[in-house]
Amino acid sequence: MKLADVQTILNTEVICGREHLDTEVVAVCGADLMSDVLVHSKEKTLLLTGLTNIQIIRTAEVGDLVGIVLVRGKRPGPDVIQMAESKGIPLMVTSLPMFESCGLLYRAGIKGCSELVVAGEL
Repeated sequence: MKLADVQTILNTEVICGREHLDTEVVAVCGADLMSDVLVHSKEKTLLLTGLTNIQIIRTAEVGDLVGIVLVRGKRPGPDVIQMAESKGIPLMVTSLPMFESCGLLYRAGIKGCSELVVAGEL
């Protein structure tokens, strides 16, 4: 699945990184604890979070995540947007809550990170 598909499924607004919407997404990690994201995320993972601070961009960069979707209509500040743009990290916003966002993506075929480990895909 591509980030463009995620945009459609979650009806997101693309804040920055529109040029990366053809990037492949293999797994989703829904979390607000960035240390958990770093421990459990795998290659080509998309982060869904309710956090809007600069740490989400740093986590995406260190964890080599394919993008970030902010849930519950949360809006990032200009510093977060600027850093995401400078790092080439797509940033989107959906009005949906975390649970529904993860469920819709799961139903559409994206796996959780733990499933990829068990299946031997990563």
